[in-house]
Amino acid sequence: MRASGTFTVKSFVPTDVVPSPAVTTALPVGVATMEKQFEGEVAGRSATLFTAAFDQATNVGTYVAMESFEGSLNGRDGAFNFAHAASTSGGDRTGEYFVIVPSSGTGELAGISGGGGMAVDEDGTHRVWFDYDLG
Repeated sequence: MRASGTFTVKSFVPTDVVPSPAVTTALPVGVATMEKQFEGEVAGRSATLFTAAFDQATNVGTYVAMESFEGSLNGRDGAFNFAHAASTSGGDRTGEYFVIVPSSGTGELAGISGGGGMAVDEDGTHRVWFDYDLG
């Protein structure tokens, strides 16, 4: 099954977590927490742990995120975790990874598995989709 929707970032809060031992690279590593709100066939909210090595001046870098989603997919209520990552060299998205964490589903989403993806439209609209099975 597929569920798709849009999302907005409600908050993005950098944290004071510093990798240890300290290793200096050409791109700094940062950690942040995020809150997102989803609409469409994917409806609800998520809490995200977000890590990135990123240069804001050139928009080059890579991120890795773990999200805890609570809401509904195609009208089925529950919660689950999903992870995603991607790289950019400025205006693209490469090396994408997106997976629903096995055994993380609750409620009507218990047993969920699968993947999905994210995209950002030219107008800034953030899109998400889940290709999933409820086993």
